[in-house]
Amino acid sequence: MEVRLHRQHLLRRGSPPPPRLDVILTEAVLLRLVGRPAIMAGQLRRLGEASELPYVSIRVVPLAAGAHHGTVAGAFIMLDFPPDNGAPDPSVVPSPDDGPTAVLPADDGSSAGPSSLVYREFLTGALYPDEMTEADAYQRIWASLDALALDEHQSRHLINTIRTEVHHG
Repeated sequence: MEVRLHRQHLLRRGSPPPPRLDVILTEAVLLRLVGRPAIMAGQLRRLGEASELPYVSIRVVPLAAGAHHGTVAGAFIMLDFPPDNGAPDPSVVPSPDDGPTAVLPADDGSSAGPSSLVYREFLTGALYPDEMTEADAYQRIWASLDALALDEHQSRHLINTIRTEVHHG
């Protein structure tokens, strides 16, 4: 829990500038009740607030998009390390069933290079696929999710609609 709170603080820090966080969630994740409706409403309210931060982009892949490559890939994180200081700059993409996962596309849209790290977390451990072809596969998945997701404004509206109409918050 302490680590998660620290990560949230990173998005609001002044110096050095916060990392860029790009989140793509599936609409199914927003609809799935975790805890009581009031808890879900609070979580979705927090997502809406975070989406207004200057270094944060939260987008939603609508259910109408159907099955997509992210469904097959599962949860993953891809961190790109900028050449200037080596610090990671995280971006987030969805897990098909259980919440957000992260990916970091290169700023120029190119495939992941040697300065990228893929991370997959599982119930009993983690995996770091290190072959260039593996990193490229995750980069392609990010690009396909990026193409399917609603824009930031539409996503914020959908998150707020689900919060108020489904979770009554």
